[in-house]
Amino acid sequence: MTKPLATQSVKNHTDIDHAVRVLKAESQALEVLSQHVDDNFSNAVETVHTMKQSGQGYARLIVAGIGKSGHVARKIAATMASTGTPSYFVHPGEASHGDMGMITEKDTVLMLSNSGENSELSDLIHYTRRYDITLIAMTSNPDSTLAKYADIVLLLPKVGEVCPNGLAPTTSTTMMLAYGDALAIALLERMGLTPEQYKVFHPGGKLGQKLLKVHELMVSGDNLPIIKSSAYMDEALITLTEKNLGAVLVFDDTQELLGIITDGDLKRHMSPDLLSKPVTEIMSANPKSIDKEALAAEALDIMTKKQGRYITSLIVKEGDKTVGMIRLQDCLQAGVI
Repeated sequence: MTKPLATQSVKNHTDIDHAVRVLKAESQALEVLSQHVDDNFSNAVETVHTMKQSGQGYARLIVAGIGKSGHVARKIAATMASTGTPSYFVHPGEASHGDMGMITEKDTVLMLSNSGENSELSDLIHYTRRYDITLIAMTSNPDSTLAKYADIVLLLPKVGEVCPNGLAPTTSTTMMLAYGDALAIALLERMGLTPEQYKVFHPGGKLGQKLLKVHELMVSGDNLPIIKSSAYMDEALITLTEKNLGAVLVFDDTQELLGIITDGDLKRHMSPDLLSKPVTEIMSANPKSIDKEALAAEALDIMTKKQGRYITSLIVKEGDKTVGMIRLQDCLQAGVI
């Protein structure tokens, strides 16, 4: 038996009201957090940045936490690693049973705990003190054991959890997550991470596809469909068919590119005597080009925005030299969008 629509509608509105209340409360908590960012944040950024620039290639940011804070710590470590800061998560419980050996004296430890009094953190705190490893604490309790022994304290404002019982970590973990993002982006800005460098950490997926460079997709060398400027269209048609790339590049005797002949050019010049015409009469002179180091997405943008019609191919240059050709089809097949 189905419930009356009126009753279901009331429940739906109640659910939405709860959702809106939670989202507003957590957004307000982030606003409060933004007003509490102080010099300790800059000190934390400087500490991690200096660690990376120390010349010790094995220096890393170790992020640790227990419970819900541990889940947030994992995400922060992943974000750091993907934005150029070598980082990984260490579980405090596992650290007490051998994983402490993963942490070196050159590392920096970022430990998350809202209360700062989790007993599982004690061994890791002791380890950092014993071996003079820099400890950054993220906590809302300035009088906690964690805060007391930390070198730098990132203090979270005391904002109540949105859980009606005030128990489930909600607002506190949202602030931790956002503060971790702030650290990662500040470090990214310090190092001036470029899209090309970012791609190194994201070789797969849509992000990797968007950051493909022209030279990674271009046709080059013996695969290029090339014909001399002294040739006629019958020869050009044979080359066009053999290479099957939808275009032929026309070069003069000095290996200078003069133009390009595409399938579109053939259609526009179709006539009974087409095959007897010189290629220089049919080619499009001064074809559009792009540098080999440009992003493939830039090439796609050029090819799809020319006076309301597509260009199917672009010439690829290295300085003034023609080194290849990139096709619209190849960009689309590679997932460049």
